[in-house]
Amino acid sequence: MKISVFSACILLLAIMIAPRAQAQAAGVKENYLEHCSDCHGPERLGAMGTVLLPGNLGRLKKGEAKNIITNGRPATQMPGYGEILSDDEINALVEYVYSSLDYVPEWGLDKINESREILQDLDNLPSKPLHNADPLNLFVVVETGDHHVSILDGDTFEKLARFETHYALHGGAKYSPDGRFVYFGSRDGWVTKHDLYTFELVAEVRVGINLRNIAVSSDGRYVMAANYLPHTLVLMDSKDLSVLKMFDIVDDKGKSSRASAVYNAPPRESFLIALKDIPELWEISYMDNPKPVARGLVHNYKPGQLEGAFDFGPFPLRRIKLDDYLDDFFFDQDYRTAFGAARNAKKGQVVNLNVGRKVGDLELSSMPHLGSGITFEYQGRRVLATPHLKEGAVSVIDMQTWKTIKRIETMGPGFFMRGHENSPYAWVDVFFGPNKDVLHVIDTRTLEIIKTINPAPGKTNAHVEFDRDGSHALVSVWEMDGWVVVYDAVTLEEVKRIPMKKPVGKYNVFNKINYSAGTSH
Repeated sequence: MKISVFSACILLLAIMIAPRAQAQAAGVKENYLEHCSDCHGPERLGAMGTVLLPGNLGRLKKGEAKNIITNGRPATQMPGYGEILSDDEINALVEYVYSSLDYVPEWGLDKINESREILQDLDNLPSKPLHNADPLNLFVVVETGDHHVSILDGDTFEKLARFETHYALHGGAKYSPDGRFVYFGSRDGWVTKHDLYTFELVAEVRVGINLRNIAVSSDGRYVMAANYLPHTLVLMDSKDLSVLKMFDIVDDKGKSSRASAVYNAPPRESFLIALKDIPELWEISYMDNPKPVARGLVHNYKPGQLEGAFDFGPFPLRRIKLDDYLDDFFFDQDYRTAFGAARNAKKGQVVNLNVGRKVGDLELSSMPHLGSGITFEYQGRRVLATPHLKEGAVSVIDMQTWKTIKRIETMGPGFFMRGHENSPYAWVDVFFGPNKDVLHVIDTRTLEIIKTINPAPGKTNAHVEFDRDGSHALVSVWEMDGWVVVYDAVTLEEVKRIPMKKPVGKYNVFNKINYSAGTSH
C-alpha cells in the first residue's frame, strides 16, 4: 500500500508522540492519586471533598479550577499546589478532572437494597437506656481523625462510648424526635442508625456514591438523604432504612443537579432541598394525606398546610424557581422564610416559602455561612447573625426588614456560630486565616465582642455547642491530637478538656430535637 510523504510524516509523528502522551497520562494520574485522592476519592467519585467529574463541575470554569489547584480555595480545606506542581502538571490535572470516566457511575435501587443491613431486632429494642446519663443531654461528637464517634454525658462530660463509623462522616448528626436514635450520613453514601439507649448500630444502607447530608422528619418516620452523586434524593423509612421513594434531581428541561442540602421543616411537615446546579428550591411534603394544591395557586399560611404548587400523590414535590443557585441557606423559626446564598453571589436571597418566590435581597458579601447562622432577640426584635467565609466579620440582620443592622469585625473569616436561649452570649470562631486558634464571645445585648478565647495556641479551634440548659459551651480543637474543651458559659472559664481525634462537630440531643435558635438545624 502506498502512502504519501505527508501521511508518512503524520504517522511518524504519531508514533513519536504516543509514548509521551502515555507518560503524561500516567503522570497526571500519579499526581492525582498523591495529592487529590484522599479528599476526592481515587476514582474522582468524592469522599470528604466533592466529586470531580464534568457533570459535577458545571458551574466551575476550567480557569477557575486551575486557580483553585494552584492557590487553594478560600474558606475550605483545599490547599494550593502551586509550589509543588508545575504549570503543565496543574493544566494536566484540570483536563483530567474535566474528563469523563470510562463508565457511568450509578447507584440505583438494586444496589441500595443489596447494601442494607439490619443489625438489631427492631421489635425488641430495650425500653429504657442502659446507662445512667440524661438521654436528652448527651453529646454526639464526630471525630474525623480516625473515623469514630464518641458519646459524652452532658452533665459530667465523661465519655460513655466510642464506636467506629464509615469513612468521612458528615458532621451533622440528626436525631429522632424523642432523641433516642441518631442518624449519620457519610460522604461515601452510607446512612447509619444508632441507638442512644444501647450505643449500638441498628441498621445501615448505602444510598449513593457521594452524599451531601440527611434530614429526619418531625414525626420521626422518615429519613431523607441528599446526594451529590448520583443526582438523587432518597426517602427512607426511619425504622429499617428501607427505601420508600427516590427522586431524580432534574429541572423541567431535563438538566440534572447535585443537592446542596436537605433540611426538615417542622411546621410545614416537609423537607426543604437546595440544589447546586439548578436555581430552584424544592419542598417535599411528608403529611399523611396532603391536600393537592393547584399549580400557581397561593393560600394564606397556616401551620401544617401545604402552600404553593405541589405535585399530586404521596410525598408531593414542589419546585420554587429562584434568581440564583443556593449553596447554603437558613430559615426563620416558623419556616415561612428561607435566606439563601450562592458561593459567588454578592447578595443573599430572601425566599417566601408560602408564596413560593424570592421577595428580597440580603445585604451580605464575602460568602456568608448561613447554614451556621443563629437567631436571638435584640432590642425587641429577632435578628439573624452569620459569620462570613471570606471576611473577618459577623453580620447581624433584622429578620423583618432583611437589613443589616451591624457588622461585627472579627480576627478572621469564620465557619461556625452558636448561641443558646439561656445565655446572653454568642460564640464564633475565625476558622480561616492566621488567627484560627481564637474564638470570640459576643454579647447579644450589645453586639460587642466581650472576650477572645484561645483554647490551644497555634491550633485550629471551631464549632462551639452548648449543653442542654446553656450552662456550658463546648469547643473543638480541630486537630488530629485535639480536644473537646468545656467552658463555663457564664464565667467563660475552662472547666475540662477531653482528648479527641479531630473532633469536627458536637451535637447536643436536647438542643437539636427542640430546634434551638442558637444552633444549626
